[in-house]
Amino acid sequence: MLAVSQPGKEGTEAEERGRILMSLMYSTQQNRLIVGVVRCVHLAAMDANGYSDPYVKICLKPDMGKKGKCKTQIKKRTLNPEFNEEFSFDIKHSELAKKTLDISVWDYDIGKSNDYIGGCQLGITAKGERLKHWYECLKNKDKKIERWHTLVNENHIASD
Repeated sequence: MLAVSQPGKEGTEAEERGRILMSLMYSTQQNRLIVGVVRCVHLAAMDANGYSDPYVKICLKPDMGKKGKCKTQIKKRTLNPEFNEEFSFDIKHSELAKKTLDISVWDYDIGKSNDYIGGCQLGITAKGERLKHWYECLKNKDKKIERWHTLVNENHIASD
């Protein structure tokens, strides 16, 4: 199925680049935030073959350094990758409210820099569903909460 962008929908909204299914859970036993990257759908095609080779980068900010960054495996030639990967961050529950979870989806390219497909941020500075998801995670400890989020092409951070 091809996603076709509709003309006349421009405006203040950033361009939609697909959707991502994320799960969040704060484990009180482990004192960790467990972040699940489940899957993406309708990603923007970045390669000449009409596909992308997507992977997801997650970064818990600010000041978590290397411990706050992780990425999924690369899924070749797909716009609807299934990741089913979980990452955990050692963090006190009281600290979590001050953090932002930066989620970005990239297209892996051999020999040149990877293309930014889109991303979103979850945290107290987020809005709408993204804020609601974060808030539910903080409120319902030890309960895994899954939500779909729209990826947009903004707050672009260079890939490392």
